[in-house]
Amino acid sequence: MTVTRAITTAPRGERGVLHPPRRPMTARRFARKYLIGIIAILVSIVVFLVPFIFILLQAAKDPKDAGLMGFDLPTTWQFWQNLVEVIQTNSYQVLAAFINSFILTIASVAIMVVFSAMCGYLLHRRRTKLNPLVNFLVLAGLIVPPAVVPTIWVLQGLGIFDTLPGMILVEATLGPSFSILLFRAFVATIPRELDEAAIIDGAGPMRLFFQVILPLLRPVLITVIVVQAVAVFNDFTGPLYFLPSSSNPTVQLTLYNFQSQAVSQYNLLFMNILLITIPPLIMYIFFNRQIVAGMTSGAVKG
Repeated sequence: MTVTRAITTAPRGERGVLHPPRRPMTARRFARKYLIGIIAILVSIVVFLVPFIFILLQAAKDPKDAGLMGFDLPTTWQFWQNLVEVIQTNSYQVLAAFINSFILTIASVAIMVVFSAMCGYLLHRRRTKLNPLVNFLVLAGLIVPPAVVPTIWVLQGLGIFDTLPGMILVEATLGPSFSILLFRAFVATIPRELDEAAIIDGAGPMRLFFQVILPLLRPVLITVIVVQAVAVFNDFTGPLYFLPSSSNPTVQLTLYNFQSQAVSQYNLLFMNILLITIPPLIMYIFFNRQIVAGMTSGAVKG
């Protein structure tokens, strides 16, 4: 009788649906609802925000204070002086390195995205006897590390070793495995009827892909572009092996300018690290929702 009375006196919804009475907020329910999220936020602050603040403080110190590597405020703020000195080092090498890194990132990501989208589309749409082998090779690209010495031999044979075009080809071949998996999962959410309708209308393979399929891949496209652009921009070992000379520096290689066996200019080193961190940070701030949506949509719908 008590349960019936509680349900009948409960407030009605907009469509006349009865709702059970709300239970009071207990300590256990509060812990389940909010405590885990609060702990996750605090861990994120410690893992990501504290190192960034440390870099910012070291970049604003003079050489003596920065050499102590302390987590304290600078005695004398030299943020602008350190910034100007980093930019002017080695005849403005940092600016040239940023230009090279942007060219390398844009070109390699463009090649990577187009070919990965095509491969992911074909792997899902056309099932042949070669699909298991191709899937094995795609997964192997995530596990097997790149072979440095054979890659150098190939680049030297083509005459593009220690050149920006050669580095673009190397970067464009390192990330497609991850991109293909994302594209293949997302293509599963696109109905085959669209392909058939486009073919009936007279669309060829290239027109079908670029005018019908590729615009529908926009969520995962943004995810792949952002993730791979940050990976290429932050790559250190690739330019170290395949761009050994100082004629085509990238931003990661400029870190050697301020650290050697004899002298370590930590204030300039951390200022350079701060400059390198800004572009990927801006990309993640503006595209974080698209990254999550692109990575989860194919898994949920497929």
